[in-house]
Amino acid sequence: ATSIPPHNLGEVVRASLQLIDEPDATVAKLMAKLKGPDFPTGGQLVASRSELREAYEQGRGTFKLRGSWKLEEAQEPTGRKKQGKGPQIVITEVPWGVEKSALVEEIGQIIVAKKLPMVIGVQDLSTEDIRVEIELDPKADVDPELVMAYLFKHTRLQTTVKLDFTVLVPTDNPEVSAPARLDLKSILTQFLAFRLQTVRRRFEYDLRKLEERIHILEGFEKIFDGLDKAIKIIRASDGRADAANKLMKAFDLDQIQVDAILETRLYKLAKLEILKIREELDEKRKEAKRIRAILKSESKLWAVVKQELEELVNEFGDKRRTRIDAEDLTEEFSAESFIIEEDAMVLITRDGWIKRQRSVNLESTRMREGDAPLALLGGSTRESVVLFSNRGSAYCIRINDVPASSGHGTPIQKLFKFKDGEKVIGAATTDPRFMLEFAQAEKPSLGEEYEEPYPHFLAVSKGGMALRFTLWPHRDPSTRNGRLFGKLKEDDEFVDVFQVYAEDDVCALTEKGKLLCCDVMDVNLLAGPGRGVTLIKVDAGDGVVASWKSKDSIEIHKSSGGSMKIGAGSSSVTGRGGKGRPIMKRGTVKAVVPTLPTTPDFEAGAARLAELGLI
Repeated sequence: ATSIPPHNLGEVVRASLQLIDEPDATVAKLMAKLKGPDFPTGGQLVASRSELREAYEQGRGTFKLRGSWKLEEAQEPTGRKKQGKGPQIVITEVPWGVEKSALVEEIGQIIVAKKLPMVIGVQDLSTEDIRVEIELDPKADVDPELVMAYLFKHTRLQTTVKLDFTVLVPTDNPEVSAPARLDLKSILTQFLAFRLQTVRRRFEYDLRKLEERIHILEGFEKIFDGLDKAIKIIRASDGRADAANKLMKAFDLDQIQVDAILETRLYKLAKLEILKIREELDEKRKEAKRIRAILKSESKLWAVVKQELEELVNEFGDKRRTRIDAEDLTEEFSAESFIIEEDAMVLITRDGWIKRQRSVNLESTRMREGDAPLALLGGSTRESVVLFSNRGSAYCIRINDVPASSGHGTPIQKLFKFKDGEKVIGAATTDPRFMLEFAQAEKPSLGEEYEEPYPHFLAVSKGGMALRFTLWPHRDPSTRNGRLFGKLKEDDEFVDVFQVYAEDDVCALTEKGKLLCCDVMDVNLLAGPGRGVTLIKVDAGDGVVASWKSKDSIEIHKSSGGSMKIGAGSSSVTGRGGKGRPIMKRGTVKAVVPTLPTTPDFEAGAARLAELGLI
């Protein structure tokens, strides 16, 4: 769709004048006069000369337009309430089309939501003399470039400007126009052709009106040369029509001239009035001669077009308001830069609730009746937690973005887009104090022994399938839709996801009491989401209810009554893919007794990193 942003009048006219003088001028040469879009509200257009030239040559392009700002030392004029200790950030210009009050409200909502914790408040200080002045109160020692980088990314302080010179161009049929996308030169050429046509038609109209007036005045001239004779004819006539006919015959006049003469009042026959009419006739003849000369000369018509354009600039032209910066010198946006770093704990419950707190006491923390902890994770607010679902998706959220709560918390479904029946079955933190492999900033190169680097996680499904995957692809915050870590057959679901190492043995228990343990290295490590391999063969009507590392222990409730504990290391290790051995003489597994997660020890984690030389 057509989208022609505002341009500076003076620049457009100067480029047009150059095109009149140099019809072969290129777009690049015209751009020496016309720099680029210029908006009434000023601001900064982020575009290089080559980007602008490409847009004007192709007739389309997009650019970033952002508001302007400055730093102002802390002053306390009357009526201003200063909150921060640092210098004020004053937004002096907003992008074209952005409502100032809406922008202030938008920034205010960000501050209230503590998404920009280094900024305390925002005030609109605009007056009649100051068109735009929005003042931000940052805390002391805050980098204003970082603050503005956040606002440019998350508010309408930065917008996208579209340029599209798709217009209707005249065709050979004057009643039909054809759509076309023009470059800068073509669109200026069309504009100048229109101006030339307008000037020519105006002169043609003026000449036509002059000739009509001259024709009437020439009739008066003939009458004035024989005024006494004309009066005698009129007095001897039998009415207006008779007088008109006699005058036309006597003085070689037409109907238009005679009608004008007969409408003339008597005082017009005075000597001075006759002189005025003769002078008017002389002036009209001279003007008509001048216009005919212009219409016969294309160069004279163009001279008029140029003169009128210059007069337009002299009367209405002003200086360029929008600056054009070839490079975006704003600091690279990083979400971590706007997070106050502090340690926190994230509690995920088995019923799908999540909350962030400074510290969590599992014995006293508030949970809904009948709910129980699934995972308790620690980490810096700049790190993330990864939630694994029974449908094979990994959802990653920055710890700072987990809603803080002293109550039950927030349903996880509010933070992510879960499918029907989807729930969280496991979780992990990316904080290096609890995930040593993430002490290095980037994913390490693939080693000879493993296809993918640690940390590795094992996922086991109800249907007895298992797969290993690396956590590296899931380290960064995800969208609401999450990322796949594994695929499932129809009617299958994952029951457990947990971290493993090469030396681990893993166990799987079915509802009918079949237990199988094997070396975790027997389970393939996948480079991407897949279905994995068979860990334990499951009979019809049976299914895996739990999976764990053999060095751990679990407790189950039996359908026949009572409970049973499977101790650490009590099960023999076989190969994967078997049916397992029965561990119950009768009945089935009614439920797996939940185990309380351990409370994260931040000091121990930091000490471990220091011991390994990772910090």
